[in-house]
Amino acid sequence: MSVEIKSVKKWSVAFLKGVRAGDRLVSVNGNEINDFLDYDFYVSDGEKLSFLFERDGKSRTVTFGKKSDFGLEFESYLMDKQKRCRNKCIFCFIDQNPEGMRESIYFKDDDSRLSFLFGNYITLTNLTDADVERIIKMHISPVNISVHTMNPELRVRMMNNKNAGECLSYIYRLAEAGIEINTQLVLCPGINDGKELRYSITELGKLYPAVQSIAAVPVGVTKHREGLFDMPSYTRETAGDVIDIIDSFGEAFIGQYGTRLVYAADEFYLKAEREIPEADYYETYPQIENGVGMWRDFLCQAEAETKSIVKNTDTEKTVSLATGTAAYPLIKQLADRLTELYPKVRINVYEIKNDFFGHSVTVAGLVTGGDLINQLKGKELGEKLLIPDVMLRSEGDLFLDSISLEDAEEELGIKITPVYTSSSAQLIKDIFS
Repeated sequence: MSVEIKSVKKWSVAFLKGVRAGDRLVSVNGNEINDFLDYDFYVSDGEKLSFLFERDGKSRTVTFGKKSDFGLEFESYLMDKQKRCRNKCIFCFIDQNPEGMRESIYFKDDDSRLSFLFGNYITLTNLTDADVERIIKMHISPVNISVHTMNPELRVRMMNNKNAGECLSYIYRLAEAGIEINTQLVLCPGINDGKELRYSITELGKLYPAVQSIAAVPVGVTKHREGLFDMPSYTRETAGDVIDIIDSFGEAFIGQYGTRLVYAADEFYLKAEREIPEADYYETYPQIENGVGMWRDFLCQAEAETKSIVKNTDTEKTVSLATGTAAYPLIKQLADRLTELYPKVRINVYEIKNDFFGHSVTVAGLVTGGDLINQLKGKELGEKLLIPDVMLRSEGDLFLDSISLEDAEEELGIKITPVYTSSSAQLIKDIFS
């Protein structure tokens, strides 16, 4: 293996030694380079570094002293193609996407490097023994793993992959080596909850402190499931059952380990129509990016921000916020609190129902441009419209259905501002700015 160098900083150490764009880096001190993780690990090893390059089929060795920046730039952190998921999970959300969306939506990643670099969750089915040994050797930590169940036979059936059960052994190897692990269980009603959930939590709990957290999240079900497994959604009663199981284990883990360890995603509380736990329940919020404790953190931030903010209440203005069904009560609660404190600031909060995917899909990140336009046309929007930035792709210009932000602005006749709504403090600042 080798990786291509995209560019070399002018007058850098590598540039002065004749390394140029298009050269291929084969190894460092005899260690093969496959991606940025290899590169970063091996260039930190030793005072003298021997780089093997290839150009036009010819090899040459360049020696460097230990230095943090050699001037080499690569195409991406991965340096090669992102690994596709090999599973056909009965609960896969991507399989439920309709046609006509942007191409990246249909890509299923399952790449251990993205787990370390960006927090992505992996199923382990793409790993080899050599991959696991590399993680251990480099002490790549933490690793985020989509476990779903610790029952090997059930995991094979749920993921439609004959290796899905066998590779659970990697969790034990990583834990034994001291690699920190965050785990998630995507729960499907009547399949891996109930007694199977109890078994999975029991087995993962035995691996503390290597297993740092266990999060249970409910399966997402869209209306586009033609030809797929007949998957029900969680109800008020079944969601409550999941919370009860998790809380019983959480209390036991506090007594055993001094930490709760296992948590239910906020969506379970919304479906069960139960109050979100207080802040201390979530300890250090170990899986907040996975929707665990996000509501409580939002409310805590909002309370602190509203106490400290000082605004001119003589200024009259009207601002609108649009969000998904799940977040609507939370955003409305915040808006009502702000208008109570600042009565001349009017805040309209609009709930966007997901006609595109189906009303069972409630998160703001899956609201499309078409639904936003259709449901807000003719509504009073005031001076500006704020939407969660998660409605748009990372570049910030396209909704899931490929409608552009500019097109939505033209249709609604108003400037639309994407805001980082995971931070209520930032949202409040954007409302008053």
